[in-house]
Amino acid sequence: MHVQINTDRNIHGSEALSAQVEAVVVGALGRFVDHVTRVEVHLSDENGGKGGGEDKRCLMEARLEGRQPTAVSHQAATVEAAMDGAAAKLARAIESTLGRLRSS
Repeated sequence: MHVQINTDRNIHGSEALSAQVEAVVVGALGRFVDHVTRVEVHLSDENGGKGGGEDKRCLMEARLEGRQPTAVSHQAATVEAAMDGAAAKLARAIESTLGRLRSS
């Protein structure tokens, strides 16, 4: 499972951020490693330097073998919380998709 990370101009990518994103994705989606070929993670700060409430956004898109991509997003006060929320949503979406495939 390949993890690709994209940030906007307000969030600075670093090795530490990449490692953190990889850990969150693998932790949430590790059980689907046989089905997921790639996960794209897009991190953005909706308000830029202005600050504000839940302005950090994480969009995650998983590419499943032989299926259309599955995408979810989550907004939170911190990048970490946005990543955790999006990863949880994506895990539920993939589990639902695979469950439908098994039952058909």
